[in-house]
Formats: sequence, structure tokens, C-alpha cells
Amino acid sequence: MVEELTVTEYSKMDCRKAMVLVGFPSLGLVSSIATNFIVRTLGLKRLAGISSPDFPPYAMVQDGFPMPPVRIYGGDRQCDEDGENCEHLIVITAEFLPKMEMHHPMTQLILEWCEENEVETIVTMEGIAGTDTEQSPVWGVGSNPAMREMMEKYGIQPMDEGMVRGLSGIMLYEAAARGINVLTLMGPARMDIPDARGAARLMEKVARMLPELDLDTEPLIKEAEELEKRMRSAMDTTGIASDNSHLYG
Repeated sequence: MVEELTVTEYSKMDCRKAMVLVGFPSLGLVSSIATNFIVRTLGLKRLAGISSPDFPPYAMVQDGFPMPPVRIYGGDRQCDEDGENCEHLIVITAEFLPKMEMHHPMTQLILEWCEENEVETIVTMEGIAGTDTEQSPVWGVGSNPAMREMMEKYGIQPMDEGMVRGLSGIMLYEAAARGINVLTLMGPARMDIPDARGAARLMEKVARMLPELDLDTEPLIKEAEELEKRMRSAMDTTGIASDNSHLYG
């Protein structure tokens, strides 16, 4: 039996026309590295946290403030001269992957939260097996023609045949059925380490969508090291296995 997911709001923000970036751990932890980097670089504020009795028993503490393992951050981007058509950025991030039976409820919660807040576009990020993180392409799958046009605009290689696993896969087909804009980015990543270079490849595409994001791989590498320390500390505290194999099975 899956326990209920609870959303706790910390602050309000107008999320209309927002872009939402979703990063749960994937191969090489590239998704978590990238979303944590964006939150820190842009100084996004705490909007909400998602908790459940089924989550690992720990709190993430940032600036002295404790939050559930799944967090939602947000911030304003740019507006037209008349102050309308503002674009906003939302980031949903975590350092653990919910167990399999929670994937559907978590996906439904995120999609419903985005619909309620009139979010315009959701971008999920995944790592896929690859050793050449600098030369291998970043692939993409869109939930509708508008998202496929976005992929072409930003030079994202379309995946015409294949499989997208986990939360991103569920979100894609649920979004296609509900008419929601979802784009999944899949970048090459190593499985044995937190792959900052793999995260940087994903960030190259995200940075084109967010011109105000100053991409520098050195902070990303440092973020990977800090994330690995936090994850190892959490694993030591909770007794979770310290290897990453449980993330990909």
C-alpha cells in the first residue's frame, strides 16, 4: 500500500506561463546535479515540499531550514515592457528516487500541481548510458507537436524509437493524454560516479532555454562533489546502500 503524498507550501508565487524543470536521480545523478545547480545559481526561493511516510527518513537542510526530500523552488525570470507575459522558472528536485510503486502517484501529483498553477511547460531530465559525455548527443522526446518544435529550435536530437523509463516516461504519456506540454531531455552519463560532465551536457540545452543562466562547468563539478557528500551522509544516516545501483533497476 502506497502512503499519501503531502504538499507543504512555504510561499506563494504566480506560476502562470512558468517552465518547470524536474530532476530526480537518474544515471550518473545528472538530473539532481543539474537542478541543484540551477536552484543555487539563480537563488530560487522555497515554494513547497513533498513528503510521504514512504520516503527515506531524513530532512534536507539548506540555510538552516529543514525540508522534505522532494522540494519545489521558484523565481521570476523576465517580463515584457508592459509587465505582462512574465516567464517564471520552477524547479522540482530530489536526491532519491521514489520506489517503483510511488512513480505513478508522484507523477500525477506533479502534473496536477502544474495544471492547478497554470504552468506552461515541463522539462524533465534523465541520464542514459554513455561513456563519451562530451560528444554523444542529447536526445529528447516531446508529449506533443509543440514540444517537438521546441526540440528542433534548441538542437535536441529527437528519439523516434526507444524507451523512457521511470517518472519521465510516465509523465510523457500522461501529458500526451492530457494535453500538457512535457519535454524529456536525455543526456549521456556514467553509471559509476556522480557525472558532472554529463550534467553539463544537459545544462547546455537548458541554458539555451534560459539565457540568463550563466553556464560554467566548474561550479557543476563542485556541485557534484557536494551532492555526493550529502547523499553519502544521508545514506550513512538512514542505512541505505551507498552504491547507486538501486537508482537504475
